[in-house]
Amino acid sequence: MSTALNDPTTPATVAPRVGLVAWLGRVLPTLLVLFGLGGLAVAGHYTGWKLPKFSTLVGGRLAEEKDWCDEHGVAESECVECNPTLMPRGKTTPYCKKHGVPECPLDNPELAQVAGAPQLPRYDTKAALDLLERAQNNSRCKLHERRLQFASASAADKAGVDVDVVQEAPMVEYVAANGEIGYDQSRTRLSSRVPGSVWRVFKDVGDPVREGEVLALVDAAEVGKAKTEYLQAAAQQNLRAKTFEAAQRLITRAAISEGDYRAAENELSQARIRTLAAQQTLLNLGLPVNAEAAKGLTDDQLAASVQLLGLPRDLRERLAGSATTGNLLPVISPVGGVVVAREIVAGEVVDSAKTLFVVADPRQVWLTLNVRQEDARYLRLGLPVRFRAEGGAAEVAGKVSFISTDVDEKTRTVRVRAALPNPDGRLRANTFGPGRIVLREEPHAVVVPKGAVHWDGDCFVVFVRDKDYLTEGAPKVFHVRKVRLGAKDEINTEILAGVLPGEVVAGKGSGVLQAELLKGKLGDG
Repeated sequence: MSTALNDPTTPATVAPRVGLVAWLGRVLPTLLVLFGLGGLAVAGHYTGWKLPKFSTLVGGRLAEEKDWCDEHGVAESECVECNPTLMPRGKTTPYCKKHGVPECPLDNPELAQVAGAPQLPRYDTKAALDLLERAQNNSRCKLHERRLQFASASAADKAGVDVDVVQEAPMVEYVAANGEIGYDQSRTRLSSRVPGSVWRVFKDVGDPVREGEVLALVDAAEVGKAKTEYLQAAAQQNLRAKTFEAAQRLITRAAISEGDYRAAENELSQARIRTLAAQQTLLNLGLPVNAEAAKGLTDDQLAASVQLLGLPRDLRERLAGSATTGNLLPVISPVGGVVVAREIVAGEVVDSAKTLFVVADPRQVWLTLNVRQEDARYLRLGLPVRFRAEGGAAEVAGKVSFISTDVDEKTRTVRVRAALPNPDGRLRANTFGPGRIVLREEPHAVVVPKGAVHWDGDCFVVFVRDKDYLTEGAPKVFHVRKVRLGAKDEINTEILAGVLPGEVVAGKGSGVLQAELLKGKLGDG
């Protein structure tokens, strides 16, 4: 019994140890936090509660030397800010209202940090600035007056600062909007001009259609009535014409009175008016008829000429000789294309409100883009449009042909339309995709890497390396430039004002320089 009690594996011994471990698990994290805060308090007391100095990043061991400028992070004897004679500042230039930056190298090329004559942009940067509402730099921002200096080139490398040359590259500035492909709605839907019943259908969905081809025939009583009125008027005109010809012969021999002659002339005139009215009725139905060609025809010849009026010759030949009604109204396609919808069957009763066919010309389609209200103000007719359908491999191009004058009540967007060529039929109706309305396309834009541009809350800046930076013994200085931004892509940012091609800017790792700029807001460290 006593051996069992003294065994460390017995429950009586294990339970206290488990409790101790659990207590330490709860208390130990709190103790570690308290010790950490205590250490931080001690460090803060001896450092004056300041962040690490820029000098510790760029100066290395020199930071511990007596000849050291704590404010600018370089040796006191080499500091260009403390010793202006080492790198005298150039003549101060006035603020450039044209481009919105101080010390503007566009108007003052001598400010460019390049060897020799600087290269100016090959495009109108002022026009590009005025194209859109660009972000402005706050006038209270004085960062352009700063110069940031490294103790040595190796110190800059150790800080991880890489440089890139300001270059020229193609850039596109555009308004992005989602779009939908649709058929050209101005020339697709076909219906019967008058009510009737479908007599025969010649085309089905997917069938190609030529311009002027008959798609179906509608048996319409109104057509038969109009033809009858025309036949009666034409026959009456022929009769009155013969009567008037006889009156002309008789009046020359004084065989009839002047009054009888005028009466015959008046009756012919009235007959012509009735014929023209009947002719116009047929024309309104899409059945062209020539009243002059009906002169001298017999009644049977007149009836034959209008029985199959409006039908092409090959169809008239197919129907001639059969018991074909004279009430037929052809449904004719005004354009060539493809039947994309057929809404009728033979024998169906239709009216003018019913769509019988939808014929589309797939060689050209409409793109409808939904543009945000705030972007619509920059648009105008004729601007290039680029669109890529979902799943499409290639981008297609067109031009803005319509800008809606109202805003959609649900989406609060503005509809913009463009006609897109589709010769090979790759674009299909009711497909979606991203579209771009190109506002400006510049093949020689002045660009820097995206990481070279910094925003401090008041202005955009880049860090331009001094032109003598690589000269042995020269101060390793970066100039702070305020800039105006233009277009952007995945790699570059366009600089419309502030730098020139050929200048060298800090790119990757330039956050070290930005941190030094922010030192004035956060403290000396």
